[in-house]
Amino acid sequence: MAVKAVNLGFQLPSSSPSSFGSSSPKLRKDRLVFRSSTVEQISFTESENSLIEALIGIQGRGRSSSPNQLNAVERAVQVLERLGGVPDPTKSNLIEGRWQLIFTTRPGTASPIQRTFVGVDFFSVFQEVYLQTNDPRVCNIVSFSDAIGELKVEAAASIQDGKRILFRFDRAAFSFRFLPFKVPYPVPFRLLGDEAKGWLDTTYLSHSGNLRISRGNKGTTFVLQKQTEPRQRLLTAVSSGRNVKEAIEELVSLTRNNGEKEPELEEGEWQMVWNSQTVTDSWIENAANGLMGKQIIGKNGRIKFVVDILLGLKFSMTGNFVKTGTKMYDVTMDDAAIIGGPFGYPMQMENKFTLELLYSDEKIRITRGYNEILFVHTRTDASRMN
Repeated sequence: MAVKAVNLGFQLPSSSPSSFGSSSPKLRKDRLVFRSSTVEQISFTESENSLIEALIGIQGRGRSSSPNQLNAVERAVQVLERLGGVPDPTKSNLIEGRWQLIFTTRPGTASPIQRTFVGVDFFSVFQEVYLQTNDPRVCNIVSFSDAIGELKVEAAASIQDGKRILFRFDRAAFSFRFLPFKVPYPVPFRLLGDEAKGWLDTTYLSHSGNLRISRGNKGTTFVLQKQTEPRQRLLTAVSSGRNVKEAIEELVSLTRNNGEKEPELEEGEWQMVWNSQTVTDSWIENAANGLMGKQIIGKNGRIKFVVDILLGLKFSMTGNFVKTGTKMYDVTMDDAAIIGGPFGYPMQMENKFTLELLYSDEKIRITRGYNEILFVHTRTDASRMN
């Protein structure tokens, strides 16, 4: 087990060769990134944006994803690899620096650290690449939190060709904020021989230097970014449970400052992934107030809350919404029941509240609803109410 643990989860990647195009792809549009009262501009090509869109909503950096989501990511990755990015990426200054791991596949050879850390959203995972120095290195980093510290596994690196990096892990340590010294990671690198070695192919490096696709010697695919866009930062905050309100404010402010058109409640099925109020002891109250489960927006102002209870039982509550102003809706929920198969047990419940739509696109929705509670929903499909 210790032998495989060396590779951190992010075993450095390989891939089949990809052909590089001779011209830069056409830019679809610029993404504006709002940071602390300043606006930083990041450009994605249309094909790059397709990959970003496919990654939105995937949890655990790929661990918790549906077959449809994985297929969408793989298609977007293959398109970019065929198009090609920066030629000879290992020789480019753009590959240098700190990259955040956004997505990875998990082959059967994944190491215990990969299974333990990489799939946990609470942890952030990074890779540092520094090739143009006297001591070329590739480092894999698991950041537990600003308050706790990180695990850093380092490898001596060398360039084989314009795409491939060879590496050999040689040292690692935990850096805890509450300790004045580093704690060695207990793996005998010198005794591991070839198990401490690997290679990493960069199959796509964006001309903006912000997006990278790599494949490793263990068959793993990685998608990494130097800077993430506001929606990605919001979902990361939701997963980690840290700074969610700040991420919401960033995204809402960006939309407001960008002058985008007024959002509308879109039809489809939306999963509640976060709310600003701790749920109460009463699951009935939580379900009736939309604090758990799914929300389905239907035609003609119809809305439904659905919560899976147990053993095939569901709580369902149906109502109506009426638009009353800019981004404002009056919602009345008045038809509740416990559903089990073809049978239903009606419940006498009614709930009225005003819903404010703060942000909405095809993947994410932010609202202020019952009792001024903030909600974040992600779209699960485009199903409609019967």
